[in-house]
Amino acid sequence: MRTLVDLGDAQARALDRLAKRKERSRASLIREAVDDYLRRHGREGGDEAFGLWGKDAPDGLVFQERARREW
Repeated sequence: MRTLVDLGDAQARALDRLAKRKERSRASLIREAVDDYLRRHGREGGDEAFGLWGKDAPDGLVFQERARREW
């Protein structure tokens, strides 16, 4: 899929220098950067990691009552 991205002049120059040094295209470096960003910040549908237990969480009230019985 093609996507239009506006870069600042300094960003474009730095990216071009890096692409030349690594003998890669600017587009391949941008794809790699997007992949890295998605790995670090979660992909679409990141609900599987939400909260302490994710989707396997016990009912909150049941958990609270069980924990208080231990006191």
